[in-house]
Amino acid sequence: MDRGSERDTAPGRDTGDTAAGRIPLAVVVVDRDGLVSHWSSGARRLFGVGREEAVGRSAADLLPVSGALADDLHGEPMPDAYEEYDALGPDLESSLGGRTSYATAGRARLVPYEQPADGERLDVLWWAYPLVGPGSFRLLVLAADATRLREERGYDDETAERISPGFARHTELPAFDELERRLPEILPNMGPGLSGRIVSQVLELGYPVLEFSQYDRVPVTPYWGVPRRAGRARVEAVAPRERAAAALVPAGAELDLEYAAVRERLEFLNEVSSGIGTSLDLGETIREVTSAAVPRFADFAGTHLRAAVLAGEGFPDGPPDASTVMFRVWVEHNDEPGRWDDTVPVGEAFAFPEHTPFYKCMVTGEPVVVPRVTEELSERIAGEFEKRDLRPLIGGRSLLIVPLKARNVVLGFMVLMRRPDRPAFDDMDRTTGAELAARAGLVLDNARMYTYQENVADTLQDSMLPQVNPRMAGCDVATRYLPGTRLGRIGGDWFDTIKLPGSRTALVVGDVMGHGLNSAAMMGQLRTAVQTMATMETPPAQLLRNLDDLARRLGENYLATCLYAVYDPIRGELTLANAGHIPPVLVRAEDGSSELLDLPTGAPIGVGGVPFEAVRIRVAPGDRLVLCTDGLVEVRGSDIGEGLAALCESAAHPAASMDDACDTIIRALNTRGGRKDDVALLLARLNGIPDDHVAEWRLDAEPLAVPRARRLVRERLLKWCLPHTVETAELLVSEVVTNAVRHAQGDRIGLRVVRTDALLFEVTDDEPALPAMLSAGPLDESGRGLRVVSRLAREWGASTSGHRKTVWFEQTLTGTR
Repeated sequence: MDRGSERDTAPGRDTGDTAAGRIPLAVVVVDRDGLVSHWSSGARRLFGVGREEAVGRSAADLLPVSGALADDLHGEPMPDAYEEYDALGPDLESSLGGRTSYATAGRARLVPYEQPADGERLDVLWWAYPLVGPGSFRLLVLAADATRLREERGYDDETAERISPGFARHTELPAFDELERRLPEILPNMGPGLSGRIVSQVLELGYPVLEFSQYDRVPVTPYWGVPRRAGRARVEAVAPRERAAAALVPAGAELDLEYAAVRERLEFLNEVSSGIGTSLDLGETIREVTSAAVPRFADFAGTHLRAAVLAGEGFPDGPPDASTVMFRVWVEHNDEPGRWDDTVPVGEAFAFPEHTPFYKCMVTGEPVVVPRVTEELSERIAGEFEKRDLRPLIGGRSLLIVPLKARNVVLGFMVLMRRPDRPAFDDMDRTTGAELAARAGLVLDNARMYTYQENVADTLQDSMLPQVNPRMAGCDVATRYLPGTRLGRIGGDWFDTIKLPGSRTALVVGDVMGHGLNSAAMMGQLRTAVQTMATMETPPAQLLRNLDDLARRLGENYLATCLYAVYDPIRGELTLANAGHIPPVLVRAEDGSSELLDLPTGAPIGVGGVPFEAVRIRVAPGDRLVLCTDGLVEVRGSDIGEGLAALCESAAHPAASMDDACDTIIRALNTRGGRKDDVALLLARLNGIPDDHVAEWRLDAEPLAVPRARRLVRERLLKWCLPHTVETAELLVSEVVTNAVRHAQGDRIGLRVVRTDALLFEVTDDEPALPAMLSAGPLDESGRGLRVVSRLAREWGASTSGHRKTVWFEQTLTGTR
């Protein structure tokens, strides 16, 4: 067809020659920012705006449905001929604004760009197709002058409504190379035929025109696009040269079959979309995706995923190749039970060789269709599986392999097969399978990301919570941590046990206010600070004061509660300080009674200006101390006193072990409905250390103290029936006592030996300066003592308290000869 003269004309009133049965059609492409990225010659003729002026401008400004239609709907009454379209105009505005995700069609009266508001309005038929996927394109808009249909062709409004877009060849149409390359990937699913036709019509046949005939037609839109105008539509696939004179052909029985096939596939894909992705659990999603294809689309479906996807380790690194290991994660089929189970077991992992169709799909990211698996191909595939004969299962079947992709990265693929008695997979099935895989890849990627995020959260939380030793000096410990049910799996609750000099143990529970990564990060900082100050023997009240100062220096939002307790098993004493935390529970071994310890509450960490007090409590061997965060006892809508009473009651129940005692408490309190907060629970049985397992001496700060210390230690270890520990213990005690004698400022040196699951040696003097490990040369007579201790002792350390220091080391009870 001749496009006609390019002379300037009034908008919508092109006077160029047109072939019979054709009216020019405007084509506009809108990008994701709502700006025009393509403006055809037909658009210039219809709307009176040139391409140079239109490209880059707002589509809503160039197609001003909002202002014009708002006047019609809320001011000037619409003419009778437009009454049935009064709800269709805003659809174009919604499409232009990106608020409509499905294809629409309709009729609108537009005020041409830069024309007076009271000027002549264009009566426009339009079709809008959303473009989905990556890239800048968002919407394809087709428009035609409805006035010309009435005035020049004599069609009434009802007939004009049923006109279909068509296209004719024109060599002057500017090339859209990028759009031509990507449009087949980003058009929404309109059935396997429609999307391909739109691509070929817009990009291959060239200049757009509106074709019409005496037969009823509807706009080329998806079947869900304009429900009240639903009907049959077909655009003939005519060669470009023939298209110039071709008109639409009426639909017959063949069209009915095609329509039914397209409709069936649309319904299938819609059902698949609603049936998959119901869970963020990766395993459940895999089963849903695989099962969706059987039996309606295929007789066999097998899903294979890359190891990184299955393990939730993040996004796979790079494209797959011949060395990429794929896991068969699920299989569905409608053959007799068990037929596939031994031959293609779930969980098998292997790489696919380059000459297989599976490899081709995996590396190209494109579907692969094998209409019938020949004997040769069957032999080649079966040869990749040792001791298993796949030929009876795959021979003669139709094979379709579709990639499972997300963000252009292949996560895996699905193997689909049909029995020989079913129609072989064709190009339409290839398109349907690709769409199925695209939707499956999306939900699998969502599940993968969720699994990955859960793994990250668990790893972060586990890294911040300590690996508590269940046996400390003079006490046994058990702990539990339960993540909250809101705002992810990470929070600010923590517990800790810290070994202190003198066989003492620090027991800590804290709760950072808030949830999520910020709270977890703050918790890590506070926990590290507590550990550091505890090993420096900072008294409990002073430790909380220092922690409060630190929190206020870190920021105004650093608020937390903390309970810090120090257990001395030799003295049978607890020293506790509280910063706004819920009180601990003490269960007495003598009578099994339990009580909430009455402690000065103090203000939360980070408030500032509030003093902290420490309380000492005598405890007996076998008493149990229960520390927890408020998530265990506080439930929305209930009084916290009820939770504390339940905690006391459950803590008093006898239990065979510490772990059983923890489980009893959790079962009793965690079953109450409404818990959303994290829970940290620390349970310590205060066993104490018997008096006959402790030996203490006071030595004069003189050289003779060294042999005396060796003799006293040897006698005590032999009395404890530990002869194999004597030699090493004498050597280490000599080195530490020698250092104390050399550097002590007072007259006396303290020596203590404590027997628990190891031997603890402590040497105390009145020089507060901590010892330093020196680098001694071959001729130096000193400087090697601490190196010997570091080499032979299980652990060693030093601490200061007031004007005194203590150097200690531990020696194992076994393996020392």
